[in-house]
Amino acid sequence: MTTERDLSEVLKALANPARLQLMQWLREPVTSFAEFEPIADRETVGVCVTHLQAKSGLAQSTVSSYMTTLERAGLVTSTRVGKWTHYRRDEARIAEAMDLLHATI
Repeated sequence: MTTERDLSEVLKALANPARLQLMQWLREPVTSFAEFEPIADRETVGVCVTHLQAKSGLAQSTVSSYMTTLERAGLVTSTRVGKWTHYRRDEARIAEAMDLLHATI
């Protein structure tokens, strides 16, 4: 992330309260999703989209759309495990966005 345009995309992605909540849950995936049996290691691979959907109570298509928005903004990465997509935060990109925000404001 090097441009103010990139930062604008990050801010737009986080302006939605549900997407912001998803990012907060992904900060601590093991704790936030303890009630769900993991399909893969949450620390290294991320959280299955079905668990994001179940916890949020949103439609699967809505969660998938929200996660695509967050991925395009560079805030999360996705990994396929079998037929399931898992998401985890991209902490390096989040740090870059925070640094750029700090330098901009």
